[in-house]
Amino acid sequence: MRSGRRPGKQDTRETILVAARASFASDGYDATTVRKLAAAVGVDPALVHHYFGSKEELFRSAVGAPVNPASLFPRIFVGPRSEIPERLVRTFLGVWDDPVTGPSFLAFLRTAVRNQTTNKLVREFFDLQVQRRVLRDLDTGIPAAEIPLRTTLLASHLFGLAMMRYLIQLEPLASASTDTVVAAVAPAVRHALYGPLGQASRVTSTVTPSVLEPAPE
Repeated sequence: MRSGRRPGKQDTRETILVAARASFASDGYDATTVRKLAAAVGVDPALVHHYFGSKEELFRSAVGAPVNPASLFPRIFVGPRSEIPERLVRTFLGVWDDPVTGPSFLAFLRTAVRNQTTNKLVREFFDLQVQRRVLRDLDTGIPAAEIPLRTTLLASHLFGLAMMRYLIQLEPLASASTDTVVAAVAPAVRHALYGPLGQASRVTSTVTPSVLEPAPE
């Protein structure tokens, strides 16, 4: 007779979650089905839905994302189209500055950088939760073929900002006010979303030439 305690509900849920992480990382979101996953674990598909509700919710749990991007999109896309970049940066900073979601997002970012499986899941998560939703919700008049590059450029601006401001805490960026950061970063976000690709933008510097010249010896 086998000794030890019988597997409980938490064990079953965790077993499903471990299998889901492996499947989403290796096969991708579209190729992973609840039915196939349930068969691999040896449970009824209804049990997977019982614990996680839907395949999308299971995916979010597998990734460990601290927030659901879909809950943030109304804050970004509802309102004047011309102000989307500012609202996007402000919403992004709000997630990081929140005392609950901020530390969770920081841990999420650290894990994604270190762990290969999590890294794959984050890429899949970005494709599902960000690129596809932007393609659907962002009415820019820009060809759909450009959306993947534009959204990854957008991600490089935002997560580069997060790395310097919250992870490395580079000053004076780390201590700059939200309004200052929004005003500084929104133009780059605007170009990533709407600007021409494949050519440099001409920028008129507001810094006087004397500041750029070497100091006299």
